[in-house]
Amino acid sequence: MKGCTAVLTTETTTVTTRRAPAASAPAQLRPSGARPPWMERPTKAGLVLKGLALVLVVGLVAYPLFGVIGTSFASQSDIIRTGGLVLWPDHPNLDAYRTAFTGGRVTRALFVSVGVTVLGTGCSLLATIGMAYGLSRRGIVGGRFILMTALFTMLFNAGVIPNFLLVKELGLYNTFAALVLPTMVSAFNLVVMRAFFMNLPEELYDAAKVDGAGDFRTLVQVVLPLSKAVVAVVGLFYAVAYWNAYFNALLYLGDNDKWPLPMVLRTFILQGQSLDSGAAGEAVAPQQAVQMAVLVIAVVPILLVYPFLQRFFTKGVLTGAVKG
Repeated sequence: MKGCTAVLTTETTTVTTRRAPAASAPAQLRPSGARPPWMERPTKAGLVLKGLALVLVVGLVAYPLFGVIGTSFASQSDIIRTGGLVLWPDHPNLDAYRTAFTGGRVTRALFVSVGVTVLGTGCSLLATIGMAYGLSRRGIVGGRFILMTALFTMLFNAGVIPNFLLVKELGLYNTFAALVLPTMVSAFNLVVMRAFFMNLPEELYDAAKVDGAGDFRTLVQVVLPLSKAVVAVVGLFYAVAYWNAYFNALLYLGDNDKWPLPMVLRTFILQGQSLDSGAAGEAVAPQQAVQMAVLVIAVVPILLVYPFLQRFFTKGVLTGAVKG
C-alpha cells in the first residue's frame, strides 16, 4: 500500500508540475476573442477627425499647386489684381508658355533632363539589380565586404571637393556622364532590392538550377518577373532623383547649353535672370507668369508618371525594407 501511495503521489506531482505553466500564465488583458485596439472599428469622432486632417493636408498641397498653374495662365491685370498668386485667371492666355518655349533655352533644358533621366534611370536599375541579385545569393566571395562598403556610403561622404577633383581627373567634367556616374547606385535602393530578392522562395532558385538555368537566366526569367513592384518603385526613386538633381549640374557642367531643367529653374526663378526669349512684336508675358510656366513644365512630367507607379509602393518598399 505504501508503494502504491508513493506511486500515486509521484504521478500527482508530475501532473501538477506539467500544469504549472498554465496556472502561472499572466492574466489576459482583454476578453477572449476581442480584437486588439488598432483593429477595432473607428468611432464617429475619429472618422471626423481623420477627414478633417485629410482635407487640411490636401488643401495645403493643392492651394500652392493650383496657384502656380493659375498664375502661369494669368495676364498682367490678373496678377496685379490678386497681388501675385492667381487661382483662377479672368483673362487666361498662353503667352507665358509661348515666351518660355520661344528662346529655345527651356526646350533644350527639357530635352537634356529627359535624356539624363531616361539614361540614368536605366543604368542605375541595371547596376542596382545586378548588385542586389549577386549580394542576395549565399556563398558569394567578398559579398559581405561589398555590402558593407555600400552601406558605408550611407553614413560617410567624401565631400564636395574630393568628388569634384575625382570627376575632373576622370575626364568627366562638362559631360553628361558626370550627371549619371557619380550617383549611379544608391545604397538605400540596393538594400531594399536585395532584401526583396532574399525574400523570394529558395525553391524557385533550386528549380531553375535543376532545369539547367545559369545565374543570368535565373535573374531574367525567374526573379525579375516576380519583382516588378520593387523594380518599379526603385526606378521611380532614381527617376525623381535624376529629374530634380541640379547640384551635380552646378558643379560639373560649365557649359550653359548643357544645363538640365532644374538649373534653368534655379537661375531664372531664384536668381531672377532672364530667359532671353521672345521675338519682336510678340505679346510680352508677365515675368511672374513666365516663371510659373517654367515651374509647371518642370513638375508636370513627374506628376504624370507618379500615379501609374503609386500602387507598387506598399508591395515594393515595405516588403523589401520591413521583412528584410
